Amino acid sequence: MKRLKYLMIHCTATPEGREVSSDELRCWHTGPVNKGGRGWRQVGYTDMIHTDGSVERLVWNNGDDWVDSCEITNGAVGYNGVTRHIVYVGGLAADCRTPRDTRTAAQLAAMEKYVREFVARHPQVKVIGHNQVAAKACPSFSVPDWLKSLKMENYGTVQVDG
Repeated sequence: MKRLKYLMIHCTATPEGREVSSDELRCWHTGPVNKGGRGWRQVGYTDMIHTDGSVERLVWNNGDDWVDSCEITNGAVGYNGVTRHIVYVGGLAADCRTPRDTRTAAQLAAMEKYVREFVARHPQVKVIGHNQVAAKACPSFSVPDWLKSLKMENYGTVQVDG
């Protein structure tokens, strides 16, 4: 068990307007490799923000400042033991190749509410995007710039370390 350090934001890397169910996401992550899954024991995220702004819990956690072994999700290699991972549905243009910030107004509102409530409960946490710790476009927007627009830049100004 380690102290919670990060809230990492991800996207599902699906085209704008395409909804994703939790069952579908679980298959992508925990399904057998020979059937297109990744073969993980656990899904990659704690919570998913759907296109309508609803937030779905994918992995239970007790909400304290510690990441228990049963709460670890597979969001980013080297960070999982100290991070809560959340994902919004979307992140790609209609061509299914080009990264794009596809957050709907409802997702933007839900994500802002989620992040504000999260950092109120865990003020030591830094909010980061997956692309800050891996060579990926995910979450298809700049989390530090978004936090700055919310006047929350203190939660995103961070030297990221595992």
